[in-house]
Amino acid sequence: MNPDKKRTIAILGSTGSIGTQTLQVVDEHPELFEVYALTAGSRVEELAAQARKYKPDAVVIADESKYAQLKEALADLPVKVYAGNDAICQVVQSSPIDIVVTAMVGFAGLRPTVAAIKAGKAIALANKETLVVAGELITRLAAENKVPILPVDSEHSAIFQCLAGEPFDSIEKLILTASGGPFRSYTPEQLLTVTKAQALKHPNWSMGAKITIDSATMMNKGFEVIEAKWLFGIEAKDIEVVVHPQSVIHSMVQFKDGAVKAQLGTPDMRLPIMYALSYPQRLASSFGRLDFTKLNELTFEQPNMEIFPNLRHAYDALNMGGNMPCVVNAANEVCVAAFLADRIKFTDMPRIIERAMQSADFCQKPTLDDYIATDAEVRKMANNWI
Repeated sequence: MNPDKKRTIAILGSTGSIGTQTLQVVDEHPELFEVYALTAGSRVEELAAQARKYKPDAVVIADESKYAQLKEALADLPVKVYAGNDAICQVVQSSPIDIVVTAMVGFAGLRPTVAAIKAGKAIALANKETLVVAGELITRLAAENKVPILPVDSEHSAIFQCLAGEPFDSIEKLILTASGGPFRSYTPEQLLTVTKAQALKHPNWSMGAKITIDSATMMNKGFEVIEAKWLFGIEAKDIEVVVHPQSVIHSMVQFKDGAVKAQLGTPDMRLPIMYALSYPQRLASSFGRLDFTKLNELTFEQPNMEIFPNLRHAYDALNMGGNMPCVVNAANEVCVAAFLADRIKFTDMPRIIERAMQSADFCQKPTLDDYIATDAEVRKMANNWI
């Protein structure tokens, strides 16, 4: 980073868990970071409050019905106010922006990320669905536009840090750690009665509702396997998932000489966010530190794909390629929303996802339009089944 020039940031999904923690990182180093644009889905009051504090050049509310309310709330400020997904795609292309933090949840993050990459913006990637759905397209566009994709997920940030200075041909495998979520020791019978309230209580991390449910089903880890393939160019067979309930080791890399590098830290998303924003530098922070004298044990176990079939579905989708990861993502988004609305059971989710994989039209070489069509097709099917 150039200490004489602030890095100008756009945050997509600024009112969510990652977005608000990104703003805490900005608060930690206001001399280095400046907020240029903020976007939110429908949380208009929170977005207005953020705009008052950070005074960005522009704000966008995706829900167009909330435009008038946001416009009125910021009428006394020189902040440009827009609404709609097209506006988000346009704002991220603004010339002053250096880096775009993609913290939107779900498939909605794909088009703005594509727009930002085509505009030559560095991407701090927190929206995992972007690479899950369209990894081949995104990595190709990033290479063509010479745009870095800096991982924000704690697991991918850990691998990114472990690989610093290491030649690609020295890698034997990537080891993604998983907490196992709240149900890692449950039997199939116990899973039948899991409630929404239970699933929303992650043992280690504080996250948004969607990613918390994905962690409980281990779909989140499956998505991270798919992301890792595109971020690091590693085949699925060389990406291993290990359950590590303490969430202290965030992920590891095993090299061909047998050495293993691990990245450790407190379960605090602000650490990988700050590393992505400041890369290649490390900045001082007031965030918590590990106390090794209080770490009684670090344990590891194999994930049970019979109990958590979503992890197997993700590996299968990655091996099939084409639009199949897009199929899995769309079905999963519908299932999580239905579960959070008390419309289906916890154990219904992997069954509906598997049915979608068997039923959706397969496309080996999808374009962006193909991904959009697949997403719409699968959502319609899954909602009909529910």
